[in-house]
Amino acid sequence: MTITEELINQINVCKKCPLHKGRIHAVPGEGSYKAEIMFIGEGPGRDEDIQGRPFVGAAGKLLTKLIESIGLSRDEVFIANVVKCRPPENRDPLPEEVSACWPYLEQQIKIIKPLLIVTLGRHSMGRFLSGLKISEVHGMPKRTKGFWGEKQVYLPLYHPAVALYDPRKKETLLEDFKKIPLILKKIKEEK
Repeated sequence: MTITEELINQINVCKKCPLHKGRIHAVPGEGSYKAEIMFIGEGPGRDEDIQGRPFVGAAGKLLTKLIESIGLSRDEVFIANVVKCRPPENRDPLPEEVSACWPYLEQQIKIIKPLLIVTLGRHSMGRFLSGLKISEVHGMPKRTKGFWGEKQVYLPLYHPAVALYDPRKKETLLEDFKKIPLILKKIKEEK
């Protein structure tokens, strides 16, 4: 069994917090463990809980289109969430739920070593870049301490779900996504 298979198994049987009691499936994340880009949302919703896959509902369909708009597929990136089980009624995850899941996400980041972590929404952004307002920093790459000693580049973006309800945010999200290939190119040039 590989380290990634072992990690997925640990997530699937996790009982570290009460969220496991209401889940149908844990949602470990999916994509390439060699991805240059990792997208991180807040937590699974109803469709994700049913399928055991991240971003498969309406927001997920938009995320897929956005990824394709920059010439990539879901298989070429890695998509995960801060918490791996659906909070009841899609409420915000509680601090103790985030703390229980954090080691899993941390391990995924250490295994993948993405060049760019794209945070989707204010909750995901706040986990990596505290004290910022997404309305002020969306689409602006930020550099901070990484998980393996190097500086990590983060790109805070609005969550795709917000764009479903606000057409202006959808335009903003499309424009911010166009920056991803340029940011990635710059990161590679600096290496």
